[in-house]
Amino acid sequence: MKILVVSDTHGRDRELEKAVEREAPFDSLIHCGDVEGREIFIEALADCPCCIVAGNNDFFCDLPREQEITIGGRKALVTHGHYYGVSIDLSGIADEARSRGCELAFFGHTHKPVVTQKDGILVINPGSLAYPRQAGRKSSYAVLNTDIQGNIDAEIKYLD
Repeated sequence: MKILVVSDTHGRDRELEKAVEREAPFDSLIHCGDVEGREIFIEALADCPCCIVAGNNDFFCDLPREQEITIGGRKALVTHGHYYGVSIDLSGIADEARSRGCELAFFGHTHKPVVTQKDGILVINPGSLAYPRQAGRKSSYAVLNTDIQGNIDAEIKYLD
């Protein structure tokens, strides 16, 4: 199973379209928030099951604040991250994921990509396609691949 993970697109569709085109086909899409009213467009563009949560810039929307999903038989928390202090430390999101029985946590908000283990939780931030903030400031996203045994491989990718 292949999953495209994006965040912080802030209504800028061009970069999202590039990532979707580059990674197609994929089985599902996770968006970690700050879609700014583009959720219907994103679902149509992806043309697969989507998990989209609200970010701190998603005002007046019906998107959930966070969701719990299953990937490769493992429970995952999907959130934007701003309620868990992700700009300072990843302990808050790891603790929240663990308290819910999750093995993975997906978040955005910082606009900086990361794939790391934090206190036994696989923590993934795909960065931002619209406004990257890491060194080099390249638009980024993540791709997850799972196999039948439930192994998960996560990779950060960059747009040229």
